[in-house]
Amino acid sequence: MRIDIFSSKSYDIRFFKAAAAEKSLNLVFHEERLRLSSVKLAEGAQAVCAFVHDDLSASVVAELAELGVRLIALRSAGFNHVDLNAAAESGVVVARVPAYSPHAVAEHTLALMLTLNRKTHRAFNRVREGNFRLEGLLGFDMRGKTTGIVGTGLIGTALARTLIGLGCTVVASDPARSAECEAMGVRYVEIPELLEQSEIISLQCPLTPDTHHLINDAAIERMKPGVMLINTSRGAVVDTQAVIRGLKTGKIGALGLDVYEEESELFFEDLSASYIPDDVFARLLTFPNVLITGHQGFFTTEALQAIAEVTIGNITSFAKTGAPLYPVSLPH
Repeated sequence: MRIDIFSSKSYDIRFFKAAAAEKSLNLVFHEERLRLSSVKLAEGAQAVCAFVHDDLSASVVAELAELGVRLIALRSAGFNHVDLNAAAESGVVVARVPAYSPHAVAEHTLALMLTLNRKTHRAFNRVREGNFRLEGLLGFDMRGKTTGIVGTGLIGTALARTLIGLGCTVVASDPARSAECEAMGVRYVEIPELLEQSEIISLQCPLTPDTHHLINDAAIERMKPGVMLINTSRGAVVDTQAVIRGLKTGKIGALGLDVYEEESELFFEDLSASYIPDDVFARLLTFPNVLITGHQGFFTTEALQAIAEVTIGNITSFAKTGAPLYPVSLPH
């Protein structure tokens, strides 16, 4: 069985080759993103493996079906970039990796919080220049601070556990409450109350019509002055223009992003010898209290190994039974 893996980086090749060892699979790696202009590369493949920024719109899915592709194996948990209706109409099965390492994203979220708080990124650059002054590096004790977590799935729960270990008071909002979080002492509140009470707010929710631009001007207005806002979920949960306005007024005291709503043409690419074409993103980089990483939260050895193994498991299950281990179905 031939599987074409798009948006392949060196680490994808390494982990996928290891996961597919001793299996009768022909892995073909493409550095190109999957999009209408590159879909012909999949000719002869029975399955394609796609990442979060690959184009799986209706036209691409239809073309894949025409080429004989019968499985789209996502190496991600999210699937909002896939036209599921087009897949169903074309007879193409979609699979995903529902969970790989919630600890990876939770720990990266904590790293953003601690870095923004204690300004270690700025201190690092100062010391390298021989500047050992402490002015401008003042932080606060995490202990005793109220942290609001929006979304208490596996990642949100792992983050809550860590923050409670630091002595934070944790409040959360989620339509489906976590019994584990409640047992740890997490108090569930509605979104407006969470925004009003929290000194630190962390977004761990999926992107849905209800959460699109959840953080907008009205939400920011409810927040405490100088709040720290962290987003390691999906970029479009945050209205970037509204956040910039919040930074300019000082309502948002610190911003940590691992995702960005227009990241698809930026993240996972090297633009260091060129320029950043996104003026809004470039504006974010001008704020000294903003820390951005390029969708790095998942990037641990354990997570990449799990992603590759589950994806290969989806493919081999589909080859044997016609059904992947973790299919994505149309919502009812």
